[in-house]
Amino acid sequence: MKGAAGVLLMLVGASLIIFLAANALPGDPAAVMLGTAARPDTLAALRLELGLDRPILLRWLEWLGDALRGDLGRSLTYGTPVSVLVGARLALTLPLAFLGFLLAAAIGLGLGLLSARRPGGWLDRLTTIATQAGTAVPAFVVGLCLVLLASRSTAWPTGGFPGWQDGFLPALQSLALPTLALALPQGMVLARVARAALMDVGSEDYMRTARAKGLSRGQALRRHALPNSLVAVATVMGLQFSFLVGGAVLVETVFALPGLGQLAVQSLQNRDLVTLQAVALLLVATVIGVNALVDFALGRLDPRWGERP
Repeated sequence: MKGAAGVLLMLVGASLIIFLAANALPGDPAAVMLGTAARPDTLAALRLELGLDRPILLRWLEWLGDALRGDLGRSLTYGTPVSVLVGARLALTLPLAFLGFLLAAAIGLGLGLLSARRPGGWLDRLTTIATQAGTAVPAFVVGLCLVLLASRSTAWPTGGFPGWQDGFLPALQSLALPTLALALPQGMVLARVARAALMDVGSEDYMRTARAKGLSRGQALRRHALPNSLVAVATVMGLQFSFLVGGAVLVETVFALPGLGQLAVQSLQNRDLVTLQAVALLLVATVIGVNALVDFALGRLDPRWGERP
């Protein structure tokens, strides 16, 4: 109950910050909808219809209450329910983030195991250099580099999304480069964490016993060290999914994908506060929810996790 209450309080606090920040943006939504040539009385009537003349805290409470019931309002730009717009964009953003998560996990755990097999060797040094470089480059910069490289060939699309209804393989191919752009930086971060965790448990007595029984260092790492490193690795992996969802917004812009990122940018340009608030709240709720699930999972993996100071 304490954990659920904490999550709810964080969501309420985040919704207040999002609402205040969105309404502090310059510009008048009514003026954007009607144009600069609109008459003052027409603007006043529209502001009254949209409820923009009421106190901001009252409007926040009404918006929060509707959001808790699943009603995110109606888009000022498109005139359709925001839940419909967001649902359609999530069909792209969530698969992109999930694919990036899987690829980042494969890259991170694979490089971490290879590096920990022979500490100080040439492969370990090469991996260390690659991970340091990879963690310093943001996902959208990686995306721009991939677009430049892929533009020399017609094998991989560098922008746009055909839609899942047009075929699974074409849609998956259009997500290949964005997924790689998302996964590479996070995979390098995970590789460093995995190597450090494997090195920590590599000197334990049970590892020496496993080696004495005839297992190679690589086998001992996979069978014994990796399972005992899951707490540290799973912590980072859980946080990474939150970063991947947020990073997908920027990567979608680079690759012109019609996901939540494009919807957020269009809402900001059109001063569509209703849609912008909903997208921001959804992203924040995803981060908070994933972190809560990670805490729960880590408590299952290690009962001492819940007793940490």
